[in-house]
Amino acid sequence: MDWLTIAVYSLPLAGITAYYLMRQRRAHAHHARVLEEAVTAGLTEPASLHPSIDPSKCLGCGACVTACPETSHHDVLGLIDGKAVLVGPTECIGHGACKTACPFDAITLVFGTERRGLDIPVLSPNFESNVPGIYVAGELGGMGLIKNALTQGRQALEAIAKAGVRRPDALDVLIVGAGPAGLAASLAAKQARMRYATVEQEALGGAVFQYPRGKLVMTAPVELPLIGKVHFRNTSKEELLAFWTDACRNSGLDISYQERVESVSRHDGLFVVKTSKRELRASSVLLAIGRRGTPRKLGVPGEDLSKVVYRLIDPEQYRGRRVLVVGGGDSALEAAASIAELGATPVTLSYRGEAFQRAKPRNRQRVEQASAGGQLEILLNSQVTRILADEVEIKHAGKPLVRKNDAVIISAGGVLPNDFLKSIGIRVETKYGTA
Repeated sequence: MDWLTIAVYSLPLAGITAYYLMRQRRAHAHHARVLEEAVTAGLTEPASLHPSIDPSKCLGCGACVTACPETSHHDVLGLIDGKAVLVGPTECIGHGACKTACPFDAITLVFGTERRGLDIPVLSPNFESNVPGIYVAGELGGMGLIKNALTQGRQALEAIAKAGVRRPDALDVLIVGAGPAGLAASLAAKQARMRYATVEQEALGGAVFQYPRGKLVMTAPVELPLIGKVHFRNTSKEELLAFWTDACRNSGLDISYQERVESVSRHDGLFVVKTSKRELRASSVLLAIGRRGTPRKLGVPGEDLSKVVYRLIDPEQYRGRRVLVVGGGDSALEAAASIAELGATPVTLSYRGEAFQRAKPRNRQRVEQASAGGQLEILLNSQVTRILADEVEIKHAGKPLVRKNDAVIISAGGVLPNDFLKSIGIRVETKYGTA
C-alpha cells in the first residue's frame, strides 16, 4: 500500500477523530460549568431517588446521559473528565432509566445524601414490609414520581396476587390510598378478580388532588391494568384527575372517599383495619399513602389562627390580600408565584435556606421573575417567629422584620406517619445516600 492510499484513508479518520474529541471537550466543559453553577447556588441535594455513580466502574460511554428522560429539558447527568457525574442533582426525578442503560453496572439508585437523610420503610424487592402481608408502594416508599408510583402500585398488587393468601371470610387485599399507586393497584386488583376495597381519606389523586389549580404534572407513558398504555407528558392537574375519574368510572372501580384508616391489627391470621366509618378484615394490606398526610408545622405562636393553611388550592381566593408563603420546595414556590402573578397581591416568600435547592428550574424562574417585577418579596435565610391577626414577625439574616399580613400558607412538606407505621410494626430506616 503506497503513501497516497494511506493518506486517503487516514485523513478522513483523523478528521472524524478530531471532531469527536472537540465535541467531547465542549460537552465536558459545559457539564463542568453546570455542576459548578449548581454547587455555587447550593442546588446539590436530590429530592428523592437518584443515581450514585461508581467512578471505578464508569467508562464514560454516556449511555446514562442519553437515557435520562430529562435530558431534552435539563442537564441532570453529564460527562466530566471521562466519567458520568450527577451535575444537576435537584433536576433528577428518580426515573431510574440511567441505571438500566449503564452497560457497566456503575450506577446504584439511592435515597438521601450524606447531609440529608430520608426516612424509608424497610421493604423486600416485592414491596412487602417487615410485617408479612403488609406492602408499601408509591410516595411512602420513596417513589414520588407519578410514573414510578403507578408502576409500583401495579407491581405490588401483582406480588400480593402471586402470594395467593386468600380466605373466604375476608378481603383478599385492602388498599389504603387512592393516589397514583393506589389507583394502579385498584385497577390491578379488579383485573385479577380479587376481592378488594380501596379507602382514601380525601379524594381521588391523593397528593395530586392537593396540587394548586393549573399545576403542570410531569409524567410519562405508562401501562395501566384494564386501561392499557397511557401517553401523558406535560399535563395539568385537572386533566390528569379527569382522566383518572373516567378510568375509575369506565372500569367500575369501587373507592371509598373521606374514609381514614385509624388502626391496623392482626387477629386470627387476618388484618383487622378500623377506619373512620367501619371495620374491615383482609388477608393483605397495601399502604399506598403519601408522605404528606400530616403537614409539617412551624411550631410558632399564632400558627393555630384560622388564616393559616398548609396547602394552596385556588390562588384566586387570595387576590388583593397580603400573603406570606413559607417553604422552599416546589409547592411553596408554585403557591407564591401563582398568587403573585394575579397582580395587586403583595406576596412574601420566606425560606430558611440559602437557596431553593429542592425546587424545579421552572418554579425558580417563576419566583425570580415575580421578584424582579416587584410582585414578590423573597426572604432567604429567614424564619417566621410569630403570627398575629394582621401581621407576621420574621427573623431575616438575624434581624427582626414585621410584615402586614392577611393569610399564611405553610408549605414546609409533610411528616412521615411514623407513629402510624410504628403502631403497625413497620420498621423505618433513615437513608443517607444508600439503596
